[in-house]
Amino acid sequence: MSLSKTLKIAWEGLMLNKVRSFLTTLGVIIGVAAVIVMLAVSAGAEADIADQINALGANLIMISPAFTRGGFGGGNAASLTYADLPTIRDNIDGVSGVSAEQNTTQDVKGADTTLTDIAIVGTTSGFVHVHEYEVAQGRFITDQDNDRANKIAVLGYDIAAELFGTGVNPVGQSITIGKVKCTIVGVMAEKGVVGTTDYDNRIYIPITTVFKKFVNSRFGGTTLRIVYVSAESKEVMDDVMEHLNTLVMQILGTDASAPGFTLTTQDSIIDMRASTTETFRNLLGWVAGISLIVGGIGIMNIMLVSVTERTREIGLRQALGARPRDVQLQFLFEAVMLSLIGGLMGVLFGVGGAYLFNTFGSMRAELVISSIPLSFGAAAAVGIFFGYYPATQAAKLDPIVALRRE
Repeated sequence: MSLSKTLKIAWEGLMLNKVRSFLTTLGVIIGVAAVIVMLAVSAGAEADIADQINALGANLIMISPAFTRGGFGGGNAASLTYADLPTIRDNIDGVSGVSAEQNTTQDVKGADTTLTDIAIVGTTSGFVHVHEYEVAQGRFITDQDNDRANKIAVLGYDIAAELFGTGVNPVGQSITIGKVKCTIVGVMAEKGVVGTTDYDNRIYIPITTVFKKFVNSRFGGTTLRIVYVSAESKEVMDDVMEHLNTLVMQILGTDASAPGFTLTTQDSIIDMRASTTETFRNLLGWVAGISLIVGGIGIMNIMLVSVTERTREIGLRQALGARPRDVQLQFLFEAVMLSLIGGLMGVLFGVGGAYLFNTFGSMRAELVISSIPLSFGAAAAVGIFFGYYPATQAAKLDPIVALRRE
């Protein structure tokens, strides 16, 4: 019997009970769709993490203490200070910017509005360059502001709107941060939320003002908790890190055995986070794979029932000249057709689900193109694997015994 004839008979066999055939494919549909959607969610999580870290600025190197108590080195050990920043900036080739931050939380009063628990960021002139952050009105903090611990402030975009309303230029007006009266010298452009940090709901003041007015220096308050160094390009990152490591040890008076600090790049943070999401992705893949296996078991179950129900039909076909191989191919084709139809519908639902999840869900989802042929091929393999046994059982039926079956 020709292959096309066998395919036609297999298709007609499926169409004898359309509802059962559709219900049989549901397991495969759900499995394939789950593979595509889950991989899309995993890829979206990885991309979101990378975007959040990269949004901090370009080619960043972060100098952080080996442990945070008391700043770099901890306790009474030598620590990086504001005065060390020019040394780092001017003595290493390939550095485009250096910045540091010291945070506190204070109530802020401006005009007739009082805001509670506002993030106050003490920082340096290099902050806008390192973090690629633009000033919308006025200016940002200068080195002179820090040298003199000037009582000036730069407002985040949303803070400016809350205190003075939209469409108003607050530059030149005064606000009270805690008990310190500051003059507004600038308003930052809208940046939004990066990771867990809302840049638009912060106020920026000189870091030396924070040390002088808001931080208790007896508990390591004047030490820098983290220093951001921006390299000119990715190509010079390795050289900058090597020279930075040597220079900071010289500043702190430490050596390679106990440097008292660590250097971290954006790529290293992304790689660390990626290893976590990879575990998450593998877990999702196994869950989706189990769904496909369950769908395959459903196909095998229905095909075994179909063989039992159509025993007389099988015996009649064999009596009319069909070979056992023809019978085997017929039922194998039926199983593969069920899995391929389910796989195709699963791809459509999976792609659509990934789009809807990304558009309306709380997590980002990015379609992984390779997941489409992967899941569709898995569906075909499931059909062949779980359809082989029922097809073999059908081919083994004795035609005489089969014809006697009512």
